[in-house]
Amino acid sequence: MKKDTHPTIYPVVFVDTSCGAEFVSTSTLKSSETRMIDGVEHFVINVEISSASHPFFTGQHRFVDTAGRVDKFKERQAKVEAAAAVRKGKKAKTVATKAKKAAKSDEK
Repeated sequence: MKKDTHPTIYPVVFVDTSCGAEFVSTSTLKSSETRMIDGVEHFVINVEISSASHPFFTGQHRFVDTAGRVDKFKERQAKVEAAAAVRKGKKAKTVATKAKKAAKSDEK
């Protein structure tokens, strides 16, 4: 290996804050908090979600509606449908107007 090319790798322990699971590994990340594991000092990296708490890996499907995402989607959908109804009326008039103009030009 070339010197000073690769990042330094440290022993770390990843702690899932949602369920308390811990994973001992190595990483280029460091933190101010450390913990001794088997006589080796590991940096503690807190993570919000991991394979121990993610619904895909645990098989637990939970409904999470942060900030009313479903309600916001329904409001946007209603606006889109209202705008489409308004456009449809104008579009029909525009098509009819173009047909009349085409008929008049054919008569000439």
